[in-house]
Amino acid sequence: MSITLRNIKVWNTGEVIDLVVPGTAAAYFADTSAVADGADIDATGLTVAPGFEDPHVHFRDPGQTYKESMVSGCRASASGGYTNVLIMPNTLPALDGQTVSGPEATGAKEVLDAGFDNVIDFLQQYDTAHDVQLPVRYDLCVCASKDRAGHEASDVADWLKYVPGFEDDAKTPAMLTHPITAISDDGSAVTPEILDQVLENVKASDLYLIEHCEHHDTGAVNEGPVSRELGVPGIPEDTELKIVARDIEAARRTGVHVHFQHVSTAISFEAIRRAKAEGLPITCETAPHYLALSDEALLKYGTLAKMNPPLRSEADRKATIAAIADGTVDLLATDHAPHTLAEKELGFLEAPNGIIGLECAYGVCHKVLVDGGFISDERLIELMSVGPAELMGHVPTDVAALVEDYAEPAPTGDDPDGVIAGESDAQPQREGVNRLLDLSRVDDADNVDLVVLNAAEEWTVDPEQFHSKARNTPFGGWQVTGRPLATIIGSQLMFSRLQITQGAAWIA
Repeated sequence: MSITLRNIKVWNTGEVIDLVVPGTAAAYFADTSAVADGADIDATGLTVAPGFEDPHVHFRDPGQTYKESMVSGCRASASGGYTNVLIMPNTLPALDGQTVSGPEATGAKEVLDAGFDNVIDFLQQYDTAHDVQLPVRYDLCVCASKDRAGHEASDVADWLKYVPGFEDDAKTPAMLTHPITAISDDGSAVTPEILDQVLENVKASDLYLIEHCEHHDTGAVNEGPVSRELGVPGIPEDTELKIVARDIEAARRTGVHVHFQHVSTAISFEAIRRAKAEGLPITCETAPHYLALSDEALLKYGTLAKMNPPLRSEADRKATIAAIADGTVDLLATDHAPHTLAEKELGFLEAPNGIIGLECAYGVCHKVLVDGGFISDERLIELMSVGPAELMGHVPTDVAALVEDYAEPAPTGDDPDGVIAGESDAQPQREGVNRLLDLSRVDDADNVDLVVLNAAEEWTVDPEQFHSKARNTPFGGWQVTGRPLATIIGSQLMFSRLQITQGAAWIA
């Protein structure tokens, strides 16, 4: 049965429509008491937009599934409104296309026991090998170096067949569904000794380089008054700029598209701003924590706020927001990095870097950026949906075009020809004032990916309610504004926290 959302607003036109979602996906899941099949909901005040996409997630599978798995990571994604993600290559073994040599290395036995000899095949065919349905689309990012060790560039011959545009006629459905779309050594910057060869590999494969634009040999948190108060070695801000400046010059020299991850400092944003003005093929992202937190958060949240690059000064946080507002930042990505709380309790020198972010990113960003008056609701959706999709080579769902091409006037109370989609014969018809978009009538319905948002909903971040295995976030207890209520993939409802009370949509 279908679910009908009445009076929902199209994100970029403001038109209010009725939206019919024809059913639930095989991998559908929901928060407690959420509605699904057969529901008819007054969605006044809600917004429908192209699904969020995140080109920067770590799912720890294979090798560290006690932190996260493909199943839990994908569920966290759908819960956060994401319809497509890009998995980073720092799996164990690394996602470099090399044959797994034996079961001794961390994670190797998982790959071999599933019937595969490399991590790419393992991840591309994860659902069939593990007999699971994964509730989000995903692409793969291949290592820039063998074993992601930085000593030798990965061999194009090991992974080129997985790249779109190369021998597509010979590809299996899994290879087409979960392609390699980028190159990175995320977690580390590409090392100087292999940079030229990596850039040649990028050109040969027609991909782009995702650069962890930061390198330091010592230090654990941002260098400054907070590091000195904590008595912890600091990381200077120019550790980021040095990689940014180096790779801008590489882009100028080679024409390779370089995408900078998790940019965090004013001086780096200024260098990127100048490079873009020059017309160089440079894009960049930042993450919710760099716009919401400064290094002063370390004093309150401890190692839950430890990450790489580190949280920077308050001046850098404000510069991050300014770079978002002026368009220097192309997109927002979570850098979702799960760890156990036991690991995060090891202290500043030993605790691993990173926090999870998929399930509260929209609320945190909306609270800081939209409620703060820096950008509009529409711009935030662009940064979380359209920008990431364009980087990843996807076509974001054009909701307005679907309305123009497929919507019909809603039936009225005087219409003798039956009921509105999703209602039974016993239910009264209301007078129709909106155009009705039934996704089952869309020709390319399998490619319709949407998120339903309540931009005004105030809620409290509770990590214990996350679908991720991990709980390592400093945002627990935060009061934020804006929440994804439903995730639609391939025109099917994939995740829902919609509920019904007196005919209106609400959140528990």
